[in-house]
Amino acid sequence: MKKHDFKYFFHEGTSNMFSHGFMSFAVVGITIACLLIMGTFSLVAVNANANLQDLQSQSVILAFVDENYTTSQAQALQPDLEAIDNVESATFISRESAMETYIEEYGQEDPELFADLEPETFRDRFSVRVIDLEEMNETAAAVEAVPGIADIRVDEDLSRGFLTVSHIATVVCIALIAILLVVSLFIMSNTIKLTTFDRKDEIAIMKMVGATDGFIRWPFVYEGLLLGLFSAVVAFGLQWALYAGISAGITASDTLQLLRIVPFAQLWLPVLVIFIAVGLLVGIVGSLMAIRKFLRV
Repeated sequence: MKKHDFKYFFHEGTSNMFSHGFMSFAVVGITIACLLIMGTFSLVAVNANANLQDLQSQSVILAFVDENYTTSQAQALQPDLEAIDNVESATFISRESAMETYIEEYGQEDPELFADLEPETFRDRFSVRVIDLEEMNETAAAVEAVPGIADIRVDEDLSRGFLTVSHIATVVCIALIAILLVVSLFIMSNTIKLTTFDRKDEIAIMKMVGATDGFIRWPFVYEGLLLGLFSAVVAFGLQWALYAGISAGITASDTLQLLRIVPFAQLWLPVLVIFIAVGLLVGIVGSLMAIRKFLRV
């Protein structure tokens, strides 16, 4: 493409965008709405996954040390446990700490009930956190096989529940985003098709005098590109403001403070890149789909 061709196509695309003021506004509005819906679903999925990971971190393997081991011998098992594949950390919990936790959890109503409780009633133990819950069973077996570990306790149903929720959330989010992307392309192409309909006679004349399909098509491509880019930038600003408002509301709420909100400062760059990419895709592909019919003269 020659330099003067680029200037001509860009000028024509810009002129077309402003000459169809209402229709361009409709295209931009529809694209912004679709981007906001897709962005909101994606951000909800990101935050849900972050909170799910926090809950997953509470799913641990309790490894009970042989009761004949002294405290120092029990603590010496920590490197062996942390050397196991898929183990993130192994935290030692002494008999005394286990007893204090037990009393705090179950002795609030009647502290005197546990007045005679001795630390020797409990075992030294390790709280073992895993990296991948899908390998929980294999990791638990490896932990139990460490010499000095007498028994383990792991809540397999809870682990499987976390994995099921995570997989379902991922599939639903991807499906919704894909559907919205297709809807966005369809709506934009049909909206641009309405603007192109007014110029069908002009396109037919250009074809008859020898203009190539590419020469006719490029101004519409630039028009779609500019509309998509402008929509992406505006949608990004609105998404940021919406996310900040919702985050502030959740933070101020007493009942929702348990939810962890990922700061937008950690998300803005991928959100901006995705918005621009989707905006350009919708704009360019929508324009190409719209003009295709009118090139068949």
